[in-house]
Amino acid sequence: MVQRTGIPSMGILNLQGGEQNFRLMRYSPAETLKPFVLHYWTVSWDLKGLPPYDQHVVPNPCVNLVVERNRTAIYGPAKEKFSSRLSGKGCVFGVKFRPGGFYPFYRQPVSGWNGSPLPIHQALNINSDQLEALILHQTSEEHMVTEMERILINSMPGPDGMIERIHSIIEQIKHDRSLTKVDELCETLSMNKRTLQRLFEQYVGVSPKWVIQLYRLQNAAERLEAALTADWAGLSAELGYYDQSHFIKDFRTVIGQTPEEYVMGLQRKEGH
Repeated sequence: MVQRTGIPSMGILNLQGGEQNFRLMRYSPAETLKPFVLHYWTVSWDLKGLPPYDQHVVPNPCVNLVVERNRTAIYGPAKEKFSSRLSGKGCVFGVKFRPGGFYPFYRQPVSGWNGSPLPIHQALNINSDQLEALILHQTSEEHMVTEMERILINSMPGPDGMIERIHSIIEQIKHDRSLTKVDELCETLSMNKRTLQRLFEQYVGVSPKWVIQLYRLQNAAERLEAALTADWAGLSAELGYYDQSHFIKDFRTVIGQTPEEYVMGLQRKEGH
């Protein structure tokens, strides 16, 4: 039975406003696929007769398989905010792999994609046209999930304990807000820095430095949203930045706005 899960923001900026223009759902994977897959997601919209809508998503350290008419491919972790324009009527189906969870299907360093999407047939026993026909012609999202699970299981690799190790490391980065440098992380893990870097290059596709930066900047956005600080200099230093302008630049790359623009946007929503 396909299980629908709760829907937090999932990195989608202005989700509350976006839901007036599209419908976002996510579904849990079957038990056998949980070592590899975080969840399945769908975005559907009907904007016929209405202006196009631009939806923005902040980066995350996950690989996504995206099934969309004539654009089906596998996408590595992005390093900056991603924007997608929705128009007319449509639906997109996605598989969000756990950090490191896609590597066993591919068996080549995820960092080697260099920003280009990966063709489906290089990782699964099916090509893009076949996958689109099987998924997008289903009569319900639950049937899409069931069909995708069959395809993934048909290509499923053997167990890989390193995925759990990577998941544990990323969870530590995510929740330990005192970690701002790779050297600090290596010390807590008792792991050589170069070993950790090679592990992330191979399995995750981005560096541990970038993952630390990503979560610290998302932490900064949460603090700004909670009105806990407007001290850019103090906040940037707390996050491990020696240069306030560098912090502002990175914040804009990940969140899509400068800290000041972000706060102003929040105030406008609250009617301040």
